[in-house]
Amino acid sequence: MANDTFSATAPSLTPTAGPGPVDHAADLHHRVDQALSDFVLAETAALLDVDHALEPLLAAARDAVLGGGKRIRPLFAYWGWRSVAGPDAPVQPVLPALAALELLHAFALVHDDVMDRSATRRGRPTTHRALAAAHAGQRLRGDADRFGDAGAILVGDLCLVWADRLMSRAKVHAAALAGARAAYDRMRVEAIAGQFLDVLGDHAPAWSPERALRTARLKTAGYTATWPLHYGAALAGAPAATFARGPLGRAYTRYGLAVGEAFQLRDDLLGLYGEPAVTGKPVGDDLGKPTVLLLLARARATAAQHAELDKLLAAGHPDVARLGEVIRATGAAQRLGDMIAERVAEAQGALADAPVDQPVRAALGELAAAVAWRAA
Repeated sequence: MANDTFSATAPSLTPTAGPGPVDHAADLHHRVDQALSDFVLAETAALLDVDHALEPLLAAARDAVLGGGKRIRPLFAYWGWRSVAGPDAPVQPVLPALAALELLHAFALVHDDVMDRSATRRGRPTTHRALAAAHAGQRLRGDADRFGDAGAILVGDLCLVWADRLMSRAKVHAAALAGARAAYDRMRVEAIAGQFLDVLGDHAPAWSPERALRTARLKTAGYTATWPLHYGAALAGAPAATFARGPLGRAYTRYGLAVGEAFQLRDDLLGLYGEPAVTGKPVGDDLGKPTVLLLLARARATAAQHAELDKLLAAGHPDVARLGEVIRATGAAQRLGDMIAERVAEAQGALADAPVDQPVRAALGELAAAVAWRAA
């Protein structure tokens, strides 16, 4: 599978952790969904009591948080916690902090969709599009798109505040929560820095594959895998001041960087070759962005291929299928698949000597492959 660049089949995102008296990974998705639902419905009900005119904002926030998702970040945080807390520790006390990562993720997605002018997410209109449609449906004054953008920014901001509120409900020692907060702050700062580089890349005259990878590390790798693992370990009591320099912290940093990069590289492939019915987004949604895939294609293209790429990308409504064919012909798509496979191997190598028990090692190994070769 590692070299099947265009495969639509991926391992499960719920790893088989092996036998254990209290292994919660199998039902973590459900637990996180329930925690989010309970929290968001209570928060939105309280705000609705303030003024019923807030309903469009609150409906959009509910959809952004509760409208699906793979819950990858809570899963990485769970295994970070589990590796330190052990198999018998109850997960319920830390569940609010695990679920809070999905609120942070919702913040990032909603704002990213506004910046990218994306029309769909998970097969439904993006938040700003949904709010623009609500504006039109209610025949409000002014520009519907501007209303949608403003409302979506506020939805994202609300999700960020909610993430802090839900995280604070974790029933752990104050020192553990403070340590988790340090990792949480780091992932937020890096994600914002990476998002700016992503926006800058749309406007910069020259962008390199190396800078595109750096953008992916900041925007995606840190808050997808690396820092959720550190965050989970901190929730279990791993000392924040020394953990990152210790053997487990170093292993998680190496593993998380590799998995996070693989995640973004796979995203590049899915953006051009994925099935919209599966990904929930139209193919070609990131056309024109300086992705690693496009930059590799330009670097490898013949003169004729380069000219055709320029012509296709300059078109108002490019032929996405033909663009995919040209990029594939340059060898860039296959190279990207090889890069993903290299990173999966790097992640699994990081686990080989990590001081964790076998169920954790096996689960994180499976999770690396599942994230890297996912179909959506």
